[in-house]
Amino acid sequence: MKQRRVYRTDDIAQATRAVEALRAQGISDDDISLVARSDIELQSVPNRHKEADTDFMPAAIRGAGIGGATGLLAGLAATVVTPVGITLAGAAVVGAVGALVGTWASALMGAALPDPIRQKFDDEIAAGRILVLVDAESPVHERLGDALANAGATLLDYDALASMT
Repeated sequence: MKQRRVYRTDDIAQATRAVEALRAQGISDDDISLVARSDIELQSVPNRHKEADTDFMPAAIRGAGIGGATGLLAGLAATVVTPVGITLAGAAVVGAVGALVGTWASALMGAALPDPIRQKFDDEIAAGRILVLVDAESPVHERLGDALANAGATLLDYDALASMT
């Protein structure tokens, strides 16, 4: 499973060198993102490398899980109550509806919140530094450290599943 790690660079030149080093190590553009202050992003960061600035996707995933589990439990509880007359198939439908409602509600809330990386590294971004986000398997991350250090990038304290960010 891919992990996301965050590296700090001092300027766009260092960020460019870091991206080139990642490409030289076989990392695809789909697994590289950049986060910077809005004025820097507008001028210097290509669209394909910009990281979304909301918590939309992680919130939607959390909402689907929590809503689905809640709906399924409610549906199973309703099967026990004889007058309601819900079958196991009905419980599955209630679970699916719960997942949809949970996804919708959480995604709406997540769209209004900054993503976790922007929240955690707000001071770095405000200072004009550019963050390089790399999604890769753990063994790949181990070999990337030296290449990124040579490009001037510094590993920050952040490690999360790539699918949850």
